[in-house]
Amino acid sequence: MKKHNYNITMTWTGNLGEGTTSYRSYDRDHVIHAEGKELSIPGSSDPAFSGDKTRYNPEELLVSAISSCHMLWYLHLCAESGITVVSYVDNARGVMEESEDGSGKFESVTLVPSIVIEDYTSSYQKATNLHIKAHEMCFIANSINFDISVEPLIKGVEYM
Repeated sequence: MKKHNYNITMTWTGNLGEGTTSYRSYDRDHVIHAEGKELSIPGSSDPAFSGDKTRYNPEELLVSAISSCHMLWYLHLCAESGITVVSYVDNARGVMEESEDGSGKFESVTLVPSIVIEDYTSSYQKATNLHIKAHEMCFIANSINFDISVEPLIKGVEYM
């Protein structure tokens, strides 16, 4: 079995001069970086938790990781199966439940990819079924302990 390592550097940039002397004395801003990457990702907490709404929060990054992994597997499987995907846009959504003590957990993520394929009539059913296989193969989905559903909308280029 192969093992793969993923390393990132998380740098908190929200010290306003007082550190964490109180809950309101600091920003939740941080920067996510990986060696060799061209860009860093500006992060914060969800605005509901005193975060900056213009930066990505961990919850959005989790939903995007699930969406991205599924998409990459789906495109791979389509290529292997002779299905030509010409467009793929996912409007994924996640639902997190916050407990009274402030902790929380995700209860579900729904992927809603809109996909355009060539040869719609002959490829539609296979293109639809490949979402099941993509979900089974996705490294991220295999690591998650909550429900992930996929609601694809597949159109042919002739229907655009």
